Amino acid sequence: MTWRMPAETAPHDRTWMAFPREGLTLGDTAALREEGYAAWAAVATAVAAFEPLTMLVDPSETARARRMLPSEVELIEAPVDEFWMRDHGATFVIDDETGRLGAVDWIFNGWGAPEWAQWQLSAAHARLIAAEVGADLVSSLLVNEGGGIHVDGEGTVLLTETVQLDPRRNPFADRARVEAELARTIGTTHAIWLPRGLTRDYDDMGTNGHVDIVAAMPSPGRVLLHEQRDAAHPDHAVSLELRALLADQVDAAGRRLEIIDLPAPETLRDSEGVVDWSYVNHYVVNGGVIACGFGEERADAAARSILAEAYPGREVTTVDARPIFARGGGIHCITQQQPSLDAR
Repeated sequence: MTWRMPAETAPHDRTWMAFPREGLTLGDTAALREEGYAAWAAVATAVAAFEPLTMLVDPSETARARRMLPSEVELIEAPVDEFWMRDHGATFVIDDETGRLGAVDWIFNGWGAPEWAQWQLSAAHARLIAAEVGADLVSSLLVNEGGGIHVDGEGTVLLTETVQLDPRRNPFADRARVEAELARTIGTTHAIWLPRGLTRDYDDMGTNGHVDIVAAMPSPGRVLLHEQRDAAHPDHAVSLELRALLADQVDAAGRRLEIIDLPAPETLRDSEGVVDWSYVNHYVVNGGVIACGFGEERADAAARSILAEAYPGREVTTVDARPIFARGGGIHCITQQQPSLDAR
């Protein structure tokens, strides 16, 4: 098989998510837990308005999930500890010649095996999902997460040195080994390595620099880039560094990249420190875009406008992502697309 990961903009058969369950990530008070459940349910409701959605649910949370989710959302009971489906679930690929669907099963170790993480249950989700949809299982020895890569569907992949080359993930990896494994599993031929991600993402409960919070390719040859305009935030310097790097890059087809700045909201800090609130962490669905909202009317509207232009013909829907970011990620991090074989 020759596998290729389609762009997120290609047609989807469905979206996959995992419903939260009690534990450190969800929160240690009833109010925090309810906030987390509601945030995941709001994203699921928004996605389900555009395409089918299947939710993995720990048996301890089935009743709550049925109560909070739209009736059209399909529930599959399975053991769950972490619930960031982009990272621990399958990364779907297709074989253009045979029309087969594949599901890449990366090794998932909770973003580098920090002491607080519990990932052993959700690390089995890729295999479970592959069996559920009849996809060919594409096993990989690379420790990786879906949020650590972004593709244009035509051979280009964005990734971050501090993720795939993280010694807590892949202590013996180098760029060549990572690129060869990505070529085998997702069919990419040209890698653009970013030196780092956003500042907050290097906290203890961060991912160490996932690319899907800082840069995305809405179409081949174009990059949406997180722009922090306030020099009082450390990501101001990060944004400038990444912009300078990307301005000097080409994609797999040799095209110079067009950079589309996606300004951050005005809020700089929360109770834990500097925020990593980013509109780049949106999710593209059939006919739409599910955008992160941060309770800032002007900034949220500006982001919707930029995303609508970047994805012409798609309806942009904003969902409050602050409770998700407070737990370590965003809307893109909790969703995973299953491409239609029409994506060939």
